[in-house]
Amino acid sequence: MDVAFHLNPRFNENVVVRNTQINNTWGPEERNLVGKMPFSCGQSFSVWILCESHCFKVSVDGQHLCDYVHRLKHLPGINNLEVAGDVQLTHVQA
Repeated sequence: MDVAFHLNPRFNENVVVRNTQINNTWGPEERNLVGKMPFSCGQSFSVWILCESHCFKVSVDGQHLCDYVHRLKHLPGINNLEVAGDVQLTHVQA
């Protein structure tokens, strides 16, 4: 299965990795951020992911985190959301 947008906060590296997987192959990671690491272990947070025609716009707690240019171009084919790891969902809205 392809992964259109992978968002991975890595606390041990103090970075938020973004990537895409196509045909079981991961692309180059995007790691650069304008600001500081927006996530803190054990703290609640709100993530908004807006899918626009050319990119995903991501904000955390109301602050813009990044734009991620689409690598998987067939946007109507994006139909799943997976959340994994040590996180508890309280609300998801489409």
